Amino acid sequence: MNETPRVAVIIPALNEAASIANVLTHIPQRYRTYVIVADNGSIDGTPEIAKKEGAIVVPAPQQGYGAACLAGIEHAKKLKPEIYIFLDADFSDYPEDMDVLVDELLAKNLDMVIGSRNLGGAESGSLLPQARFGNWLATKLIHLRFGHLYTDLGPFRAIRAQALYDLDMKDTNFGWTVEMQVKAIKNKLKVGEVSVRYRKRIGVSKITGTVSGTVKAGIKILWTIGKYGLLNA
Repeated sequence: MNETPRVAVIIPALNEAASIANVLTHIPQRYRTYVIVADNGSIDGTPEIAKKEGAIVVPAPQQGYGAACLAGIEHAKKLKPEIYIFLDADFSDYPEDMDVLVDELLAKNLDMVIGSRNLGGAESGSLLPQARFGNWLATKLIHLRFGHLYTDLGPFRAIRAQALYDLDMKDTNFGWTVEMQVKAIKNKLKVGEVSVRYRKRIGVSKITGTVSGTVKAGIKILWTIGKYGLLNA
C-alpha cells in the first residue's frame, strides 16, 4: 500500500488492563496517529495504560459496547478520518491485519470490509461453541431476510467515514455489529469480507463468557435483525 489514508482506530474497552497494551503495541505504525480507546468505565487501570501507550482515551460513561463505539466516533469526527477501523481490546484480533482490511477496501473500492474469523483465520478454541452457533444463526437469518450472505459478525472491520455516518448507528450494546451489517445492506453499500486471524482472548468475554451475557446478546442480535427486517418490508 503506497499511501495511507487518514484512519481512525476505535477500540471500545472495559477493564482490559491485561490486554490493552498488547493491542496498542501491535497496531502498525502507519495507523497509530488516531487510535482512540473508548473507555466504558474501567476500574482496573485500562485508561492509564492506554494513555501510556500513546492512545487517545475517550470516556464513554454510558454502559454498552455500542455506546463506547459511538463515543469514540463522536470524538474522531473532529479528526476528519477517511476510514474507521474497529477492533476489540481483548487481543483476540490481530491488529497487524489492519492492512488486510484497508487494502481490500481500497483495492476493490468497497465501503465496508468485515474481518471474518470464519474464513479460516480463527485458531482452535478461540471461538466458543455458543459464539459459532450465534454467528451461524444470525448470518443465516440476514441472508434469508436481506439476500446478502455474511460469514461472520466479527468486530474487526473497516468502513469509510461517510458510509459510517450515513448508517446513523444507534445501538448501544450487543446489537452494534449486526446493526451495522444490516444497515449496510439496506443502504446498498459495497461490502466485502476477508479472512482475519483470531486467537483466544486475554481474560473472560463479557458476552460469550457468561450464560447471561450469551443470552442477552443472542436476544438483542435476533431482535435487531427482526427490527430492520420489518422496516425493510
